Amino acid sequence: MTKQPHQPGEPGSGEGVAHGGEDLAALLERLLAQVPDRTQKDLAEQAGISYPTLNAWMNRTRGTSRIDPEKLRAMVEVFRHWGVKTTPREFFATVGRPVPGPSGDEREAQLLKLYRQLPESRQRALVKNAEAMLQLSRVI
Repeated sequence: MTKQPHQPGEPGSGEGVAHGGEDLAALLERLLAQVPDRTQKDLAEQAGISYPTLNAWMNRTRGTSRIDPEKLRAMVEVFRHWGVKTTPREFFATVGRPVPGPSGDEREAQLLKLYRQLPESRQRALVKNAEAMLQLSRVI
């Protein structure tokens, strides 16, 4: 399969090429090849992406620079669930963007995990500190 050159500004014209030269279509193709019993339709369905949209990304007929970060994260999670090693960084690099910080849900989960590891006296102190920080932020 020979790649056709793209004109600047066209979908697939190199916008968002990862450092290794891999764009989103190439990344998805490589990762899907690691799970031969899975299809683009399976990925689309499980990641909450319409199949026509995913297929357009795969065929490089639709640009990828404005993909919702949550869709990229969803694809990472689907591949991980399927036993494929990949990272958000790998996906974000293919669309030419840095990986954003953890989502709000991830930060909350991390905070709760840390809180549960503290002894009860430290948990109470942490709650008091958080309440004080909240009061201070309301004043400012």
